[in-house]
Amino acid sequence: MTSSTTEARQAPNALVATACLLPGLPLGIVWFVLTVLLLVVGVGTAVVWVGLPIFAFALLTARRAAELERRRARAVGVLIPSPYLPIPDDTLVRRWWARTTDSATWRDVLYLVLLFPVGIIEFVFTVALWLLTLVAILIPVVGVALARLPRGLIRGLGLAHGLFAESLLGPTRASLLSARAERLQASRARGVDAAEAERRRIERDLHDGAQQRLVAVAMGLGRARAKLEAEPEAARALINEAHADAKLAIAELRDLARGIYPSVLGDRGLDAALSSLAAKCPIPVEVTVEVEPRPPAAVESTAYFTVGEALTNVAKYSGATRAEVTVRRVEDKVIVEVTDDGQGGASAKPGGGLAGLADRAATIDGVLVVLSPLGGPTVIRAELPCVW
Repeated sequence: MTSSTTEARQAPNALVATACLLPGLPLGIVWFVLTVLLLVVGVGTAVVWVGLPIFAFALLTARRAAELERRRARAVGVLIPSPYLPIPDDTLVRRWWARTTDSATWRDVLYLVLLFPVGIIEFVFTVALWLLTLVAILIPVVGVALARLPRGLIRGLGLAHGLFAESLLGPTRASLLSARAERLQASRARGVDAAEAERRRIERDLHDGAQQRLVAVAMGLGRARAKLEAEPEAARALINEAHADAKLAIAELRDLARGIYPSVLGDRGLDAALSSLAAKCPIPVEVTVEVEPRPPAAVESTAYFTVGEALTNVAKYSGATRAEVTVRRVEDKVIVEVTDDGQGGASAKPGGGLAGLADRAATIDGVLVVLSPLGGPTVIRAELPCVW
C-alpha cells in the first residue's frame, strides 16, 4: 500500500468523481483487449522467437497504461507513487528481463484485466446515481435534500476506485520497507563520510591553529627561561609574546568547540542560537522559530549548521539585500527554510558546503533541497525527522 496522506484520501467532488469513473468502461475495454491480445499472441508465438518482442511490448504497454491509471486515480485524490524496481543501465535484454521479473509489472497486468468488469460496475452505478439525483430534484415530493445522498455515494465510489487502483498499482509494503532500508543504508554511508570529513576538519584546524600557537608558546617560554637571568627585559618580552599566543590559542579552541556544538544551542535552544547567527550576518535576517516541544539535540545541531552555512553563502555569494529564516515543527519533523532575494544559481555541488549539509541531514534520515533559479530567489529547505 502507498503512503497517501489523510488529506489525499478524502472523497472527491461528485463531478470530479464522475469525470474519473465514466471513462473507466471504455478504458477498461481498451486495456483488456490490448493487454490480453498482446500477451496471448506473444506467448503463443514465443517458440519461434517472434513472440518475444511482442511479449516485451505487451508488458511495456501495460506499464504505460498503468501510469495513465495512476494519473486518473490522482484526480480523485489518491496519490500513487511509482512501484517499479530500478531498471539497470545495461543491455536491452537485461532491461527487458528486469521489467518482466518485476512483480509490479504483473500487478499492472492484473489491474488492467480487472478494470473491464470493475469499469462496467462503476459506469452503471454512476449513471444510475445521477439519474436518481435528477429524479429527486424534479419531483418535489422526494425533495432536494434527498438528492444529496446519490451525490455522496458517487463521491464514495470515486474514492473506492482510487483505493482499488492503489491496491494494485502502488508499491507493496515489502517494497516500501525495502526502499526505506536502502535509503537508510545510503544515508548512513553518507553520514559516515560526513563524520570522517568533520574529523579531518577538526584535526586540520587543531594542527594549523591551536597546536601551532601552543608550540609557539612553549618555544617562547623556553627562550624566555634561557634569557631570564642574563637578559631579563628580553625574557619579559618573550613571556608577553607567549602570553598573547596562549590567549589566541584559547580563542581558537573556543571557536573550534563552538563549531562542533555551540554552547548557546545546548543552553538556550534553537531560537537564541539562530538569532545569534542572524545578528552576525551583514544583511538583515528575519528569524522565526516555532519548534515546541524541543527536538532532539542531533536535529537542533543539524538545523543550526544548515542555517549557518546558508547564511554564510548568502553573505558571500548571493548579492541579497535581505534573508529570512523559518524553523517550525510539523508533527514529527522539523522544517528549516532559509530564503534570500539574491541572484540565485546556488547548488549542492559535490564537495561544497551545501552538499556537506545534505550529508549531515542524511545522517538522521533528513533531506535537504536547494531551489535557486538564476535571478533568484533562493530557498534552502531541510526536512529533519525527530524520530528514527
